[in-house]
Amino acid sequence: MDLFKPLIALLAIVNPIGVIPFFIHFTQGFSREQRQRTIRVSAFSAFCVIAVSALAGLKIIEFFGISLASFQVGGGMLLLISSLQMLNAQPAEGRKEDVSEGNTKVDAGDSIAIVPLTIPLLTGPATISTMVIYADKTRHWWELAVLVGYGVVIALAVWVAFSLSGRIAKVLGQTGINVMTRLMGLILAALAVEVMSDGLVKLFPALAGSVR
Repeated sequence: MDLFKPLIALLAIVNPIGVIPFFIHFTQGFSREQRQRTIRVSAFSAFCVIAVSALAGLKIIEFFGISLASFQVGGGMLLLISSLQMLNAQPAEGRKEDVSEGNTKVDAGDSIAIVPLTIPLLTGPATISTMVIYADKTRHWWELAVLVGYGVVIALAVWVAFSLSGRIAKVLGQTGINVMTRLMGLILAALAVEVMSDGLVKLFPALAGSVR
């Protein structure tokens, strides 16, 4: 397993900098203590999604009788769709309805750390698919531990990005954030094509010969 590809894919999909405008919007009426709690819960929740997907994702798809090749093709298509959203400067896994739901929760005084900040704006189906696909490529326990460790890296990235959200927003501005989101989307699109091609070759071995 290429140890760096999962981390690159996760950073591109989660893209905490791209979610900063939503974090600022949802927490603008929060006290400092409430905002810090939201940051901690969001970071920890992102880690949990990634770690559980890496450790139990394969068992779940086996339970439903889904072949990994089919899952790779479907997951690759999902990543490609997410990358297209990012190329339009939108969060990889967010929808307009999620923002509306977040606004409703803010008005009600409820925590928005898990929904919609962590799920689906930070992590969601594309993140889960990525971890399951790369978990299958592991051959040793320490490689699986590395994938879980990447969950810690992503959690730290989320914590840092949200903690410095005000400064980052001032330095980059909306235009800078949009540019970074589009660049991450381009990287994610390339990874999506690679994942889909691996799945298609497994489903249709004859394709391997035609590619060569």
